[in-house]
Amino acid sequence: MLPLVDAGVAAVLWGSLLLIAHTYVLFPLLLARLARGRKQNQQVYGPADPELPPVDILLAVYNEEQVIEEKIRSTFATSYPLDKLTFYIGSDNSQDQTNALITRLSAAYPQLRFRPFHQRTGKPGVMEALSAEATAPVLVLTDANVFFTPDTLYHLVKHFRNPHVGQVGGNILNPDSRHAGISGQEKAYLERENLLKYQEGVVWGAMIGAFGGCFAVRRECYQPAPSSFIVDDFFISMAVLQEGYQAINELEAICHEDVSDKLPEEFRRKARISTGNFQNLVAFRRLLWPPWRGVSFAYWSHKVLRWLTPLLLVLMLLSNLVLVLRGAGWFYQLMLAGQVAAPAVLLLDSALHRLNVHFRLLRFITHFYSMNMALLVGLWRFLKGVKTTVWEPTQRFQHKR
Repeated sequence: MLPLVDAGVAAVLWGSLLLIAHTYVLFPLLLARLARGRKQNQQVYGPADPELPPVDILLAVYNEEQVIEEKIRSTFATSYPLDKLTFYIGSDNSQDQTNALITRLSAAYPQLRFRPFHQRTGKPGVMEALSAEATAPVLVLTDANVFFTPDTLYHLVKHFRNPHVGQVGGNILNPDSRHAGISGQEKAYLERENLLKYQEGVVWGAMIGAFGGCFAVRRECYQPAPSSFIVDDFFISMAVLQEGYQAINELEAICHEDVSDKLPEEFRRKARISTGNFQNLVAFRRLLWPPWRGVSFAYWSHKVLRWLTPLLLVLMLLSNLVLVLRGAGWFYQLMLAGQVAAPAVLLLDSALHRLNVHFRLLRFITHFYSMNMALLVGLWRFLKGVKTTVWEPTQRFQHKR
């Protein structure tokens, strides 16, 4: 029988493993079971309903010359009544041709309102200024690299006939993936996250954070993020839930995202998002309790434990090492060898990548550990204090459809 100290260390090891397994495996399985047979909100506007509400679309951009024209054209190529649509774009002191392109297109689209900023403000500051100008009862927030389909806006807005619905998320898809890069892993991540968010909305009316690239929010429960916050979309989502409104995901509100295929670019983006996640964790700590409440359980299971996974991995490694040093049996020795060997897969995957050899499983392991390292970097930056909220756009495919 293990001594008391060893039993405590083993409890840390297995407890950490259980929490990681819960957020990545057990929670999705449980959620799928709870959502089985349940239906999305049925109190909706019809496509030709004369009571469809006016909508204001808000977009903050910085140096998006490669995608901004397609973004604007895809937005106005909509089945939603154009006389009920206004598109507000704020440019955060863009230095490329973004401003010139928007100005030119504003002549073709009278519903387009353009506001250039002449010094860097950061996305939250731009969005706060745009939301102050907007007057419609429904706001749609989006990103420059997310392109709408003709029915995206209708499927986002139709749910606001139900007065309890405060936010509706879009179904963002990545239409392209490349064998050599990480776009296949990002595509799988998007599809899995869309489903989880949909199921959370069906079960509890509590989608834990809409994708920032495409969501609609009822104006009366819209709260702009503080200017010091990096991830404004998650703040807006959690504020909706904190006010007691429902947040759901609409899988028919399809749009397409132009993503990065480069691991360093995605690492930079995820590290930045991670910093903002911990800001939001502090801001919405009230939603963590009691943990058995639907919103709290989903928040812990879907987001918080995932954000803490890097720390749990470190706890697993350290506790496993202690057990082995104290003479634990072969099973713990094998377990430790697996933990040490797993990150080494990153080096193997990188070496094979240079030889133009690509294994999907290796790339998923690389993606998992790289993104958890990004979470750790984000936590460190949060603990040091956020210095700026200005951002650089991620390098993407920049393809044309």
